[in-house]
Amino acid sequence: MTTTDTGTEARTPALDPSLVQPTSTPGADGRPGVPMQRLVHVELRKMVDTKAGRWMLIVMSSISLVVVAALLIWGESDEMTYGNFLGFTALPLALLLPILGIMAATAEWSQRTGLVTFTLEPRRGRVVVAKVVAALVLGLVVTAAAFVFAALANVIGAAVGDGSGAWDVTWKVGLGVVLGFAIYVLQGLAFGFVFLNTPFAIVASLLLPTVWTIAVSLVSSLAEPSKWLDLNQVTEPLFSGSMTGENWGQLSTSFGVWVLVPLLLGAWRVMHREVK
Repeated sequence: MTTTDTGTEARTPALDPSLVQPTSTPGADGRPGVPMQRLVHVELRKMVDTKAGRWMLIVMSSISLVVVAALLIWGESDEMTYGNFLGFTALPLALLLPILGIMAATAEWSQRTGLVTFTLEPRRGRVVVAKVVAALVLGLVVTAAAFVFAALANVIGAAVGDGSGAWDVTWKVGLGVVLGFAIYVLQGLAFGFVFLNTPFAIVASLLLPTVWTIAVSLVSSLAEPSKWLDLNQVTEPLFSGSMTGENWGQLSTSFGVWVLVPLLLGAWRVMHREVK
């Protein structure tokens, strides 16, 4: 019996200490946590490696290509400037970037992967932060691509057509476009976290601003509040690079109502909803 036990002990492999080292600060239950960088990387891959994510990027690229091609073919020479090409490229992105954020926020609930995600990382707050960071990073990549695409169109318009080729985008306009796109991504994330259902969140993000615009046109007393509560209206000076102190106050108010409050409410829902 002693010989058998000794042989068994001799055949037991020694554990490599590196395999049991925690990869980040342990959670409340003492389990090693997943590094934030890895969580962000996983969320980025989930946004671009799925059929829905790839098709969304393809749709955004295709619509931008169509509207820019239309300006190249039918636009007047003085209209073919970098600013106009960037504006035409930004139009579809302003509509579709919130949907990109919604899809990032609702992935665990629409694709039923929440059980896996929250088992690997039970601290849901870190998952929410990773989703926000990943969506903003992808939004910045899309924004950079829009700037490059508009620049190429401007060069083509001046070289092949009779475009003016003017580089009329100031740093204020460029910064406003980046900030505006980031706001739209965050708005999509906020609606996605609130509803935790992709179709409902998309309909709400598209329908509520339209309903608000119709209400303002029908009720004259809402015209003044709309200057502070209409996100589309308050971002117009941001995209044109003409922000004033009052404009920043209006943008902050609208951002708080349409983005910050839903984002906090949605984060609370994610951290407390039962995963089935």
